[in-house]
Amino acid sequence: MNVKTNEVPLWKKYALTLSEAAQYFGIGERKLQQIADENRDTGIVIYNGVKLLFKREKFTEWLNEVNSI
Repeated sequence: MNVKTNEVPLWKKYALTLSEAAQYFGIGERKLQQIADENRDTGIVIYNGVKLLFKREKFTEWLNEVNSI
């Protein structure tokens, strides 16, 4: 049986939740939370109320520029 889903693949999403970002980037959720807290004004994260979202492309660019996390 072929089941259709409306899920968008992670590599096509504009923003990723904390757990999706951990899966996509291979970085632990605690470390991602720490990065988000320390870089609120850099444009790599969005807060939708209390929900934390990582801008996938901006975060990728940010990761390419840093030497260590």
